[in-house]
Amino acid sequence: MRLAPGLHRIGSDFVNCYLVEDQAGITIVDAGLPGHWRELEAELNRLDHSLDDVRGIVLTHGDTDHIGFAERFRQRGGGAVHVHELDAARARGEIRKPNAGWRPIKVRALLGFLWYGARHGGLRIRPVAEVVTFTDDATLDLPGSPQIIHMPGHTPGSVAVHVPMVDAVFVGDTMTTRNVLTGESGPRPAPFTLDPGEATASLAKLEALQATWVLPGHGPPWHGGVAHAIQEFRRVIAGR
Repeated sequence: MRLAPGLHRIGSDFVNCYLVEDQAGITIVDAGLPGHWRELEAELNRLDHSLDDVRGIVLTHGDTDHIGFAERFRQRGGGAVHVHELDAARARGEIRKPNAGWRPIKVRALLGFLWYGARHGGLRIRPVAEVVTFTDDATLDLPGSPQIIHMPGHTPGSVAVHVPMVDAVFVGDTMTTRNVLTGESGPRPAPFTLDPGEATASLAKLEALQATWVLPGHGPPWHGGVAHAIQEFRRVIAGR
């Protein structure tokens, strides 16, 4: 789905992946679930591109619902899978996430998320055998020149990916616009966050950022700008 010139989305409000397109090819931000591979091929075809035009994948962090088709892409020889050095072991499957951040829950919303995940291969996600790591404040040599902003909290190596060319920042699970456990919408903390306080503090790194699109790993795209998204996030926090 086209969001703006050079900016595309596959997946759904349950789990998102994004494509950045420029004259050098395609960068994928997050690899969602294995079942999104078919949607990826269809979107590339719609854009008159192929998998050969994809130069690499950038992961906002190493959780399983963000690495879904990354190993398939890597084995195909399409390019490297890039992740922050603090989440490299997580993406390779060497670290399991603690069973935390599961509350509150609304059963219908949770079942919808689990059903969507199961239908899209969420029960058979392969770790990424080899990754290329980056550190804080890196600018990657990929289409769109993605700029890395370290946003620890959800995981130690969580990042936001700023692509000024498409007026967007990809925030992974630093915030969500649809809580997969409750169905609540709008900018708010993401569930399964290892250190909620640190994740909230990390938002300060985005306050001076000029980007209209705020694109989370879960939930609908936010087109109201970074400042408004952070304002709404903090309003939710204050009301708890």
